[in-house]
Amino acid sequence: MTKHAIGRVRHEPRRRLLTVKQVERLTPNMARVTLGGDLAGFVSSAYDDHVKVFFPLPGQDAPTIPEQGPNGPVHPEGVERSPGRDYTPRRYDAARNELIIDFALHDAGPATDWAAKARPGQKLGVGGPRGSFVVPDDFDWYLFVGDETALPAIGRRLEELRAGAKAIVVAAIAGPEEEQRFESRADVETIWVRRPLSQAENPAPLLDAVRKLDLPKAGDGYCWAAAESQTAKLLRQHLVGECGFDKAWVKAAGYWKRGAVSIHETHND
Repeated sequence: MTKHAIGRVRHEPRRRLLTVKQVERLTPNMARVTLGGDLAGFVSSAYDDHVKVFFPLPGQDAPTIPEQGPNGPVHPEGVERSPGRDYTPRRYDAARNELIIDFALHDAGPATDWAAKARPGQKLGVGGPRGSFVVPDDFDWYLFVGDETALPAIGRRLEELRAGAKAIVVAAIAGPEEEQRFESRADVETIWVRRPLSQAENPAPLLDAVRKLDLPKAGDGYCWAAAESQTAKLLRQHLVGECGFDKAWVKAAGYWKRGAVSIHETHND
């Protein structure tokens, strides 16, 4: 088997109407929602997969979920579209028939409004994942960098890593009350970068923290970054251009951008 055989896997597109089973607050600004229902055949092969979550409109009991047509989603005529946003499948438990999604509560919008008031019995639509970018766990060490929106993917990956691997996490949060405790068999070093949410667009706090890192000199390292889109782009430029990482071993994604709705931008150079 080729070492570090990174590859993409496609999944059959499917949309489901799910029911909230449990809601808990991991931190003041992070809500965990456990969903159940029509989850047979659900597949998520990578920690940074994303599903499209459809939220009910005000006054609705359930969202309107588009059908999958030959050229993409097809929305019913004459029916107002339910808003959809991308989220990480934090954990899927086939034995319990449960899907967990963590919601970072930040700017007002349909996702934050719904998640802040979520209760058992409510309905959500979930579509995907359409595919997975699979990174094998055969690197010697890993660097994960991100803001609040990246924590679900980081937490999932830390839980999946093998014993003996080393992981460095640099995460921007609003304050100590937003720190999360992650379970992992790997040797994990976590650096929390505290800055107010009002400065979440500012790339300096994360960039400065990454520049100060004493990264391992031996072994192969894989770097993953997700944050505001421009911040993610600058992080990749630093890791590739200044740190000399192989481009194939650095993945950076913009999970949000001020003023934009439901974006997911991958930065390749």
